[in-house]
Amino acid sequence: MRHSRTYIVAIHVAAVVMALVILLPFAWLIISSISPATDLVSARIHWWPAHPTLSRYRAIFTSSAGAGDNVAANFRLAMGNSLIVAGLTTVISLTVGALGGYAFARLRFRLRRTSLFAFLAIYMLPPIALVIPLYLALANLQLLDTKTGLIATYCSIVTPFCLWTMSNYYLSLPADLEEAARVDGCSRMGALVRIILPLSRPGLLTTAMFGFLLAWDEFLYSLIFTSTTNAKTIPVAIAEFTGKYSSDFGLVAAGGVLAAIPPVLLALAAQRYIVGGLTSGAVKG
Repeated sequence: MRHSRTYIVAIHVAAVVMALVILLPFAWLIISSISPATDLVSARIHWWPAHPTLSRYRAIFTSSAGAGDNVAANFRLAMGNSLIVAGLTTVISLTVGALGGYAFARLRFRLRRTSLFAFLAIYMLPPIALVIPLYLALANLQLLDTKTGLIATYCSIVTPFCLWTMSNYYLSLPADLEEAARVDGCSRMGALVRIILPLSRPGLLTTAMFGFLLAWDEFLYSLIFTSTTNAKTIPVAIAEFTGKYSSDFGLVAAGGVLAAIPPVLLALAAQRYIVGGLTSGAVKG
């Protein structure tokens, strides 16, 4: 069906407006990160700094680590901690979600729906309600202020999300495909690995991205369960840019730009698979 020229123009205008709404805040964040402190606190708006500076980025990547008051160097350590914690949390949760979601979608056992809704209920609980029991559990296991403790905590958040998402995605796939594979001699696990998982690539990548973002952006548990640079993550490190009597808004902006880079790169890398993977894995005959 061919659309009128007015419709096409309206769609493009709406797309441009939406892109500006989404990208302008990020562009302002970048401008703030390279603006001198005088421009940031000036009553007059500076749309572009007269003297751009990369001193904040240099401070983050070149400052000596370990000093308690060197928040720029501590942010660099927090970036490494966040990558490790969010990455391992995503791998563990996605593995459990891919296997468990298949069991919930294809197997029939008692309390199947009840168990799945129980995982969903755990995911929907407010984090503040779980702070004290999780703190006591980590303290008894001597996992406070460790990346292992944060990974275990974040898995309790991300795994139910992965289970629920993947179980619903598996239900959208025709069961005839794996039944045909089993007729040809595949076991249930073989059908899952050879047929279902390749077809589920869009769902797996989308779930992985959202799971990574959940762990990457989490603030409350990281704030309470960590106290040193051993396990402190990016959201807490950015919050420490704000002092008791002053705030380095430029350093906050630089930290925000660096914190946004891994999720953006992940989305760009997976975009082709999410769009193109919907038609991949077709059975040829």
